Parts: sequence; C-alpha cells; structure tokens
Amino acid sequence: MNSYQLFCRGESGNAYKVALMLNFLEVRWTPRFVDFFDDASKATFQESLNEMGELPVLQLDDGRTLSQSGAILQYLARTHGRFLPVEEGQADEVLRWLLFDNHRFTAPFATLRYLVGLRGGQESPLTTHLRALADTAYRVVDAHLASRNFMVGSAPTIADISMVGYLYYDEETRFGRTRFTNIQSWAARIAELPGWAHPYDLMPRAMAAEPTALTVNKVLDNP
Repeated sequence: MNSYQLFCRGESGNAYKVALMLNFLEVRWTPRFVDFFDDASKATFQESLNEMGELPVLQLDDGRTLSQSGAILQYLARTHGRFLPVEEGQADEVLRWLLFDNHRFTAPFATLRYLVGLRGGQESPLTTHLRALADTAYRVVDAHLASRNFMVGSAPTIADISMVGYLYYDEETRFGRTRFTNIQSWAARIAELPGWAHPYDLMPRAMAAEPTALTVNKVLDNP
C-alpha cells in the first residue's frame, strides 16, 4: 500500500492542493511541517529536498520525491486511477486549466493573501494591481462555471482540486470573492466530496500554535 509524506505548511494553498488530493484518495499520508517563515528552515529544506525552494514536496514510500503541485496531482491521479478526465480530449483541457491556475488564477490572489492577509502589509500600487489581476482571472473561471458543475467534464478532476487550493482560506484580503457566485457554488460542491477537510485541519500552521477549524460556510461567505 502506498504511503506518502507531504512536506507542507497549513498556510500554503499549493500544499493544500496535494493534501486534499491525498485525503480524497483515502491513502496513508503524513504531513511534515516546514516553517517557510524561518529562513534557516527554508534554506535547509531547499538544500536537502527541493532545489526550487518551494512547497509542496511529496516523498514516496521508496524515498523518491516529487515537487510542484500540478505535477504531484498528475502523478497521484495516474497512480491511483482517480480524478482523471474520462472523455477523449479532456486530458488537454485539464492541463490547460492547471496551467491557467498556476499563472493566472492562483498566483495573484495567493500573493495578495500573503502580503495583506498573512503579513498585514499596507495598501500599495502592488496590492491594487494584484486585485485587478485576480478579478480578471476570477471572472474567467466564474463565466466558465456558469453552465457546468466542474472545470472539465461532469465529474471533478485534478483541475478542480488544483484550482480550489486557496478558496477556503478566510484571511482578510479586501478582495470580494462572494460576488463570484458560480465559483462559490463550485467550491461548495468540492467541499461536499468525501474526504474534504479544511487546510488548517490537514496541515500544521506556522503562524498559530493552536489551529482553529473553520467551517466551509464561514469561509465561502467571507468576502
């Protein structure tokens, strides 16, 4: 039976994408906390586990390691035969949305959340720019979801698991997510799947000694 170790931290939505996939698959896995808010810990991690210096990293039971959430999700889907596209041509669509997620959907919001929600940074031209980028990407996804329940096909795939990675965090970013009603409904559908759990219930946090579980309704109702 497969057993995995996930190097992660609760605040990382990219790590959460993999943690959520592992939970959905009902496989054995253990979170291994990496404190990226500590420079020494991050340097050690980069030297020993991932030259890119990024979370998440998944260690397989044979000792091999994989990095980059999209690549890990594809590996897990192939290995366990779940959350794969089922119709001809859909594999390319899944990859298309994984790439869009990486550089358009997740990136600006995640950066905004880090600067404002986690670090308490002041408003600046950068935060304004990030909100504009996030707004454009969210509009694309919201329109795409207007006539479908999931990103590709009639069932959830790794495209969905990747793209919801930052949607359940409720740190204040002053980016109004509730106006994207199709995205809100889609995130709620994902949260109804067996095995769903909030990121702070799956992975240790760096910025709080005692993780506080948040209900999905509270997170989705928070702008």
